[in-house]
Amino acid sequence: MTIGEKIAKLRTTAGISQEQLAERLSVSRQSVSKWEMDQALPQTDKILQICDLFQISADELLRDKVNLPRSVTGVSHGNKYFGTDGFRGEANVNLTSMHAYKVGRFLGWYYSSSLSGCTVAGYRPKIVIGKDTRRSSYMLEYSLVAGITASGADAYMLHVTTTPSVSYVARQDEFDCGIMITASHNPFYDNGIKVINRYGEKLDDATTALIEAYIDGDLKALGVLSEDLPLATGDKIGLIVDYVSGRNRYLGYLISLASNSYKNLKIGLDCANGASWMIAKSVFSALGAQTVIIGAEPDGVNVNQDCGSTHIEKLCRLVRDQHLDVGFAFDGDADRCLAVDENGNVVDGDKIMYILGKRLMSKGMLNDNTVVATVMSNSGFVASLKEAGMKCAQTTVGDRFVYECMQNNDYSLGGEQSGHIILKKYATTGDGLLTAIMLAEEICDRKSSLAKLAEPVMLYPQYTKNIRVKNKAEVLADSDVLKALEDVEKLIDGKGRALLRQSGTEPVIRVMIESETQEKCEEFAQLIADKIIEKGYKAD
Repeated sequence: MTIGEKIAKLRTTAGISQEQLAERLSVSRQSVSKWEMDQALPQTDKILQICDLFQISADELLRDKVNLPRSVTGVSHGNKYFGTDGFRGEANVNLTSMHAYKVGRFLGWYYSSSLSGCTVAGYRPKIVIGKDTRRSSYMLEYSLVAGITASGADAYMLHVTTTPSVSYVARQDEFDCGIMITASHNPFYDNGIKVINRYGEKLDDATTALIEAYIDGDLKALGVLSEDLPLATGDKIGLIVDYVSGRNRYLGYLISLASNSYKNLKIGLDCANGASWMIAKSVFSALGAQTVIIGAEPDGVNVNQDCGSTHIEKLCRLVRDQHLDVGFAFDGDADRCLAVDENGNVVDGDKIMYILGKRLMSKGMLNDNTVVATVMSNSGFVASLKEAGMKCAQTTVGDRFVYECMQNNDYSLGGEQSGHIILKKYATTGDGLLTAIMLAEEICDRKSSLAKLAEPVMLYPQYTKNIRVKNKAEVLADSDVLKALEDVEKLIDGKGRALLRQSGTEPVIRVMIESETQEKCEEFAQLIADKIIEKGYKAD
């Protein structure tokens, strides 16, 4: 019996669904499915968690399938570096140039090895790389390129560009994988490495675990390698190729999706001093819009600083003061978009999904009339979808989980309240510019304003309190904290909800409250936060 068959049998005997097992192990349901179909092996730390959950030994689970010595069964590398959105950390503190070099070394080697399924001797992988405007992005880019080419793969450089453009180019131009250097909406001193597979999707957990094992020197212990990765020599050393043409094709693709001229639209764009600072204006100017741009003067340290989708108030003032028709705000890598209506009011991801859901449904393009959202979406949004004849499937927080739900059920539209919107017909990841174009298309097609399009969505007041903690898992397992959450839910009395979750990229616990008034939201959130602080979990 294989590992996958054993996991499936243990799960079934215990009466646990794939979704429930995934939640307990903090992985995606797709990962569990891949394990059970023997398409991937669980990470070492997940094997240990499975053994603990079902009260069996690692030897019992692994026997007859993997030769994993007992001396390394305690190695824990899964999710040590890579979270739900890639390898994220403070530049040269948690994420160093040496980390980037090792990621490049591994990927350059991996895609020519049998582990990746490669069967062509001497195959030379191609990897495409983009980056945002952070000062450290250049350092990490060169380190990645050095590692990739040292392992004998070719590195194609898109330079400053958006995450969705890397996804598009990786998929369309048949690269082995893509890499985006960004920390998205985080401050400039943070950075990250997102790895994208050849289909334009986020890299699977099994390959991510191997990258982490290589960084920590565990691959030899696990029997994957007999010695360190070989260095390419002579003409086997990889090439470095300027690939700005790939970025330009992505721009052309976006422009081709619009069927209207925007010559009568006055559009404000806030580029967050990030990856979209040149691209956004180029796209909307080509479509005829009159554009007013802010957040388009990057200096390496001002990305997301008082601008972009995380600080949208500046765009709200701009739209209102200059009497613009609509505004679009992006984050550092432009995979998010929030909108501002003609009155200067924010149209968040929930309202955007409602508008685009109705658009797709009217065209017969919303499969099963279902929109995929996360548990962070507002209860009022879910009710508004139902009123309009749509259903809502909800996942755990993270755009990767939204996309997996869409893939598994062939849904057309999904996203997050924060502005990650995935339109599966056009992209495999959240794309802020694509979202903006589709909203502009709906404004033109309906001959309506954004405020009118969003008007049917009635949202509960919502408040999220972030608490930096020493150990996220301990907070979520603490019975006193859970009791405080339960007490608040009783106070809400069905007129809203309370949610406690951990950030996938930071040492942060998020307390989210929906209630009848903003004052009650803040009061209830503080009750739970006080209990977390009282129990000594707050980080200094």
